[in-house]
Amino acid sequence: MTTARLAGHLLIESLIDHGTEICFGVPGESYLAALDGLYQHRDRIRFIACRQEGGAANMAEAYGKLTGRPGVCFVTRGPGATNASIGVHTAFQDSTPMVLFVGQVERGIRDREGFQEVDYRAMFTPLAKWVAQIDSADRIPEYVARAYQTATSGRQGPVVLALPEDMLLDMTEAEPLAPYRRNLSWPDPQRMEALAEELKRASKPLMLVGGGGWTPLACQQLEAFARQWNLPVACAFRFQDTFDNCHPNYVGEVGSSISADLRKRIEDADLILAVGVRLGEGTTRSYTLVKPPRPAQRLVHVHAGAEELGRVYQADVMVQSSLPGFCASLGSLRPPESPAWQEWTRAAVLAYEKHASPPPGNGLKLDLAHVAATLQQRVPDDTIYASGAGNFAGWFLRFIKYRGLSRGQRTQLEPSSGAMGYGVPAAVGARLVEPHRTVVSISGDGCFMMNGQELATAAHYGAKILFLVVNNGSFGTIRMHQEMYFPDRISGTDLTNPDFSTLASAYGMKGFVVEKTEEFEQALANALAAPGSALIELRTDVDVISARTTLSEIRRQAKATAK
Repeated sequence: MTTARLAGHLLIESLIDHGTEICFGVPGESYLAALDGLYQHRDRIRFIACRQEGGAANMAEAYGKLTGRPGVCFVTRGPGATNASIGVHTAFQDSTPMVLFVGQVERGIRDREGFQEVDYRAMFTPLAKWVAQIDSADRIPEYVARAYQTATSGRQGPVVLALPEDMLLDMTEAEPLAPYRRNLSWPDPQRMEALAEELKRASKPLMLVGGGGWTPLACQQLEAFARQWNLPVACAFRFQDTFDNCHPNYVGEVGSSISADLRKRIEDADLILAVGVRLGEGTTRSYTLVKPPRPAQRLVHVHAGAEELGRVYQADVMVQSSLPGFCASLGSLRPPESPAWQEWTRAAVLAYEKHASPPPGNGLKLDLAHVAATLQQRVPDDTIYASGAGNFAGWFLRFIKYRGLSRGQRTQLEPSSGAMGYGVPAAVGARLVEPHRTVVSISGDGCFMMNGQELATAAHYGAKILFLVVNNGSFGTIRMHQEMYFPDRISGTDLTNPDFSTLASAYGMKGFVVEKTEEFEQALANALAAPGSALIELRTDVDVISARTTLSEIRRQAKATAK
């Protein structure tokens, strides 16, 4: 016998039946009935109340990255939705499964520009896989099931569902549907044969991996294939944990921390096997390494989304397949007895090892290369590194070796969209999802201040996190570009910051300041030994703008070029 209950309660029951055990959000009056459903079922699903919707959406996106299941976020209408949009955009560009529920005005007053009313279909359609509004309480199970299927199938990504306030107060006898099951596609055997033939004809191949939709088993199968064929493997921009960086065939990251050797190696390659990656602007260095629409290198492109294949690049072989399906099929391919690229691979690996080793004696007061190396030495192998966007990230991308998902767990949370403000909330979300793993948040001073309020969320829920804040008093990436194009004409990039260690203390956390390289190891030991969260402020000179150059050198070259 079915029992009538509030639509808001049915919504929460549907989430539970689809396997959701935690969701993030900022409470709002537009979805009070759903909040009451969360209270009703508080023993089965956790609601994490955040301090700003941008932080909540980033936490949900981090959940999707970590688990492979849709991260769920609730926000109120209007301002809540606009704040959350940055997390939706990150999920879209990173192919992360996510469902955002947004409160909406009552059905009877729609299209009158009611209080905080927004047309969410118009607003979110460019940012999401599917945007809809649930106008009938009886159809909640249908819409939720479709949302989970859409978020996880094909090219994964975010879904947005609007919830009219009065609909959530309706009574309904509808029942949740069976849990979603991710739909997996398998590659055409003829395309796999064509892939093998491309490899056997090559003398300088390179495999480039990344994107969303990976599983631990798929990564294990990929690593076995790379070893069997002795292929050099690089990871796409901010997807370094797709392939274990300690694997003997790993040759580096193709993005902001790319080495000169790897860049030249991609340009010289006669075949690129791109698996799971979109080949976006960050990975292709503004479409120069792999030039569209027909690259100089032969290209095999493997992707789950049919709409992605052929959209930018007309590859020589296009393989539409889920990554688990593709990697399971790799075992049927037989490598040549003596591949022509043995020395090519060996040289690429040696060049990576040299690039990833901190240079000795560079004379810097605070050497972030040493900081990154020391950090990795002192934390467990399965540590989760959650980093925001900015030049500060370059040291950690270059000098930390991320362990691969093949080991069963993701270790890198970063936005390939370059969204600032990600590192703090992503770390909070990660620690709440993985309470027994070490979590390190890495932010620049500008990045930290965009979502630093989520320290309050970490404190409220007892999430123990190590926060690193690289403070150079500047929006460093923008300052770097100013010096490249308009040397000595600095506008809007100088920052006045709080004392970050004192700010941490205000939240009940331990705070430390490091200004010299030799101070970091002890500060790190003290921070890791703290009973709760701790923050280390790394005060650096703005002139040391990246892991490869200085502002002084950039300015000198810009002026010389202008003469």
